[in-house]
Amino acid sequence: MRQKMLTKEILKAVPKLYAQDGKGMEAIAYAKFFNPCGDGTWYMTEYDPIEGRAFGKVVMHGESELGYFMIPELEAIKLRFGMYIERDIHFSPTPLKDCK
Repeated sequence: MRQKMLTKEILKAVPKLYAQDGKGMEAIAYAKFFNPCGDGTWYMTEYDPIEGRAFGKVVMHGESELGYFMIPELEAIKLRFGMYIERDIHFSPTPLKDCK
């Protein structure tokens, strides 16, 4: 069974968009999503549940940057072998500077 990208606990904890504005790498990431078949990791620091828009650190092709990403788009990605983008169920809120 496919896991939920955002649990009630995450939705309750993660701040709204712009709440951590100006904190840079000191901002706290509340969820980590990753591609189990290859490249791509997303650390979510803020979220707008109405739009499904998240902000955080995106790591892809050996590069990382802060930016926006859409949770519904991540949920819609279908990977090889019937897999999907997953949430790291062992991830705890962590400052972005410590998200490697």
